[in-house]
Amino acid sequence: MTEPDLAPGAVPSPNIWHHPDVYEVENRAFDHAGSVLATVQRLGGWAGGDVLDVGCGTGFHLPLLAASARSVVGVEPHSGLAAVARRRTRRLHSVTVLTGSATDLPLEDRSVDVVHARWAYFFGPGCEPGLAELDRVVRPGGRAFVIDNDATRSTWGAWFRRGYPTVDPDEVEDFWAARGWSRHPVATAWTFGSREDLEAVVRIELAPALADEVLAGHEGTVVDYAVNVFSRTF
Repeated sequence: MTEPDLAPGAVPSPNIWHHPDVYEVENRAFDHAGSVLATVQRLGGWAGGDVLDVGCGTGFHLPLLAASARSVVGVEPHSGLAAVARRRTRRLHSVTVLTGSATDLPLEDRSVDVVHARWAYFFGPGCEPGLAELDRVVRPGGRAFVIDNDATRSTWGAWFRRGYPTVDPDEVEDFWAARGWSRHPVATAWTFGSREDLEAVVRIELAPALADEVLAGHEGTVVDYAVNVFSRTF
């Protein structure tokens, strides 16, 4: 992929930005049991609403959202990924993909009912400008769901703590709680079709030496994985 045009305020995401094909494998491997989806649906879901997917990437989740939403807007700061998302959803007339960043959403005030974001706010602290934009674009009574890593538990959580030691899980949880978001812990997994796929994904998420080490100590094609679903009503 050539060097992209980036929306102002974009924060680099080296996994999907540099390895979109492998990240697609990662998306397909995540949460086969549907535990995250079940949690979001229990909290109100998005059926019948105007939905915003922040950091939509290549649009992996847009068809799922569009299946029951009235309309869906995907916003992605990386122009190349946004182009892929447009191609992916070209037959879904309720879906629009816009190039833009979380800190300057290209949407009108009070224009969405539900916000969906997976790993788009980079672990809490520092994403205040993006969350302020949600205050602007979400209608009163609307909802937002942010899916983020729970680094306090699971095999992936332990690997994540080693790979990203500057991310303090307690600080992350305190950040969301202080801003009125509720935390809903979910236990799930990566389930890969092959060992080759598992290793490729781990290598785009962790530094080479650490990836070698954790892979050497882990057998099979499944990695237990914990996330937090943070939710808020506006």
